[in-house]
Amino acid sequence: MTYTVQIKVMPLKELLDPQGKAVMGGLENLGLSGVEDVRVGKNITLQVNADSPEKAKAIAEEASKKLLSNPVMEYFEVLVN
Repeated sequence: MTYTVQIKVMPLKELLDPQGKAVMGGLENLGLSGVEDVRVGKNITLQVNADSPEKAKAIAEEASKKLLSNPVMEYFEVLVN
């Protein structure tokens, strides 16, 4: 069966997010107030052929650890649909 897997990769909360700070500055320049913080990450969608949702999640987690994220600077979350 084919599963759609969403992987969200975000900078670690402890680290500065320069891209998020740039977006924050742009929002302020546009006069948009009320935004307290911006974090910019990646959303990756995989189509995974697996026997079960658990196996699809395991494949996506392995891909995330080995290729899609940098564990020194980022964390990831996996959701199987």
